[in-house]
Amino acid sequence: MSPPPPPAPSSSSSSFSAPASDANDNGSMLLDATLAQTYASTDHLSLLLKHAASLRFALRASINIADDVGRRHADLLRQSGELSAAAERLQAEADVRTRHAEEIGMPLRHYDAVDRIGVLVGVLFKDGGRTIVRGLARLKVDSDGFEPTLDEIDDALAYFENESGGREALDELHSRRRRRDRDEDEDGVGGGGLQSGSLEYYRRALALHDAALFLIREAVADRIGQTARDVASALDISRKPIAANKLEASLVYTRFHGISVRSNALISIVKDRLDRNEAYGELLDLCRNSYCGGRETLLRNTVRAHMDKLRDRHGLVGMTRLASVFLIRLCTVETSLYLDFFGNKKKPEGKSGEESEDGADESKGEAGNEEDKVAVEAPSSGGSPRVKLSRKTSSSASGGTGGAPQNVDLASDPAFRDVPFQTLLANLCASLHRTVRRGLVAVHDLDTLCQVVSVLREERGLADSGPTTSAAARAIGAVIVDAQERLIFCANAQLHKEVVRFKAGPEDLDYPGKLLRGEAAEVPPLSAEGTEGGGAVTSQAPPSAGSTGSGSSYKDDDAIQAQLRVYESWFPPMRSVLRVLSKIFRVVEPRVFEDIALQSVGSVTRSLKDGSAYIQKKSGTVHADLFLVKHLLILREQLSPFDIQLRSVERQLDFSEAGKAVTRFLANRNRRLFSLSTENALVALLREGVSIHETSVDSKRDLDDALRSACNDFIEHTSGALCGPALLFVENCKGASASADAGLMTQPFMAAHHVLAVMGETTERLPDELAEVSTQMGLYLENPATQSILLKPVVRKITRALEDARRFVGEAVDGECGWDAEARSQVLNMMQSIEVMVKGAVSRHSSRQ
Repeated sequence: MSPPPPPAPSSSSSSFSAPASDANDNGSMLLDATLAQTYASTDHLSLLLKHAASLRFALRASINIADDVGRRHADLLRQSGELSAAAERLQAEADVRTRHAEEIGMPLRHYDAVDRIGVLVGVLFKDGGRTIVRGLARLKVDSDGFEPTLDEIDDALAYFENESGGREALDELHSRRRRRDRDEDEDGVGGGGLQSGSLEYYRRALALHDAALFLIREAVADRIGQTARDVASALDISRKPIAANKLEASLVYTRFHGISVRSNALISIVKDRLDRNEAYGELLDLCRNSYCGGRETLLRNTVRAHMDKLRDRHGLVGMTRLASVFLIRLCTVETSLYLDFFGNKKKPEGKSGEESEDGADESKGEAGNEEDKVAVEAPSSGGSPRVKLSRKTSSSASGGTGGAPQNVDLASDPAFRDVPFQTLLANLCASLHRTVRRGLVAVHDLDTLCQVVSVLREERGLADSGPTTSAAARAIGAVIVDAQERLIFCANAQLHKEVVRFKAGPEDLDYPGKLLRGEAAEVPPLSAEGTEGGGAVTSQAPPSAGSTGSGSSYKDDDAIQAQLRVYESWFPPMRSVLRVLSKIFRVVEPRVFEDIALQSVGSVTRSLKDGSAYIQKKSGTVHADLFLVKHLLILREQLSPFDIQLRSVERQLDFSEAGKAVTRFLANRNRRLFSLSTENALVALLREGVSIHETSVDSKRDLDDALRSACNDFIEHTSGALCGPALLFVENCKGASASADAGLMTQPFMAAHHVLAVMGETTERLPDELAEVSTQMGLYLENPATQSILLKPVVRKITRALEDARRFVGEAVDGECGWDAEARSQVLNMMQSIEVMVKGAVSRHSSRQ
């Protein structure tokens, strides 16, 4: 509230006053105005003071109110903290009481569950629980309440077994009964802090658990066994095996697919509880064994009958291929069916086990209209039949009727690796091993055995492509091992008969008669032994008599006939070795092949040397040398594609010192037979009496040495045959020059007429000998390059001998021993003509290349 403003001074003046009065009047008026203004200011200040005092009182009242509010707020905070602490204390007390209530109610819940579930699973307890009566269960395994009930039984059993000490009490009771050998009052066994009735309810929980598992076993294991018996009885499988092309559409698969969904749902319940109790694992093993036993009973006779049928119809080679395909398919289908039962699959929503079973039975008719078709392509040129698979896979084969989704990767579910199921597949696939093994015993033909091994290797590669067919791959692998063993035995027997124990007759060593007859004879009928080609010996089929073809086909036939004639001219042991090695090269293991080749090459080399010695006595040295060179060259050439070392270390036990060691052992009276040291008498006897001798065997080196020796012999003998007198003259001159007793010029063979006679004789016989050597080399060695290589050392030896002869003739003095310029010129001209003829023969051979 502002004070009133001071009054304004009056401005009116009397215009009628005198000047003096006017001055007084003006002073009084000014004073009045100032006084009035002072009063007004005083009043205004008084109002301001009153207003300030009222504001001070209002501010003090506000401060008092704020202090009062602060005190009340502090009281409120204190009271809120007290209320919070009280609330927390009450909550903790409530939690403690809740836990106490749960602890008190937990045993009661398990006790109530045991008392309540007994009727559901068909178990009644009489005489205070001492007598257990089994009856008809009210609860079905397919109902929704079975799994929660089983959970309650598991929880109760775990409580009474572990927390309540029921298991320890039962074990103690059994031990006391065994010790006392009489019945013991159960009330006196519950010591050790056991709760009242824990042992009794533990027994009841065990009985309920056994009853619940019995329901599952009855619905799965017993149902599988009953289904297998029903199918076997309906189809009379023991006397009438099912045809292989109708197997997948038969009751053997459709009935099992019909019960697979329900069984899988129950087995899933068991598998989910494997970590709770050992009884679940035992039940699962029982179900697996029941399934595998039933499947083996249904399929064993059918598989064996099919194997025997394939063998009778297609022979051993065709049977191995078709049987392998059948087993691979069987493993795949059986794996699919097994996963329908024991795989990790979810139970379909909205369908019970009975509904799925009915649906599967309805689809049986559709599955029965489909079957596998296996077409066998007729073999060509005596080979094994090829298999064309044209399959219309039925719903049962693919797992459709069993509730499994289509196009499921079977390998993604590890359940098929279960040991019982793999044992089942192994037993089914063992029929292949059984059938083939019986056939292999009667087979002696290497070609058939090689075909069997090759076919089985191909099929094993197909079986190894997927983990679900590993059982078939293992069975095929076992058959391969047996076939290889039989092949190795037959190959060794054939080599031993045709190489090691071979006794060559005159017709076998009729060289060069065999070569001459081969060139002059007409084309002989082809044998089944084979021909040389590509570094190996292969079998060739003869063309039919009435066949027609183009000119190129006739040329090919002529080339084959020529190769066969060359092959027939080989020495029989070498021919047998190369034929056997070429057949088994890619069929047996490399180490085995190298061992067989090592022994056979050594044997055939010795046989060739013996044959060469016989030919030398019969036909001459040149034929013997060429025979040995020819066959050793062929042998080395044919062995080169095999890329083997032909090297080994043979170890033999030497008992030559055994007698002396035994004598020392008997003479030693201080025998320490039981001493665990090197002074033991038995150890000393073995160490001193038996030794091991190691011998390094290198057949390739022996073959090269034999070839080198044969070539050197041929060079030596051919040089002597061509220029024998001249070479003898040079040797005599060298011997006389080396002798200190007599000079060279005093020897009678250095007379001019003698030297002329020697060179003349050499010159006269050289053309005929060269022609004979060329003819024989062309007969034995078809390659002109080989002939040229063998003749070059002969030419070098003759050339060096002629150079030495020129040197010795040049040392002769005119006038002594009939030597003069004319005689020397004649001798040198003869030597020159000899050298020209020999080198010309080599040039002609080189020009043929």
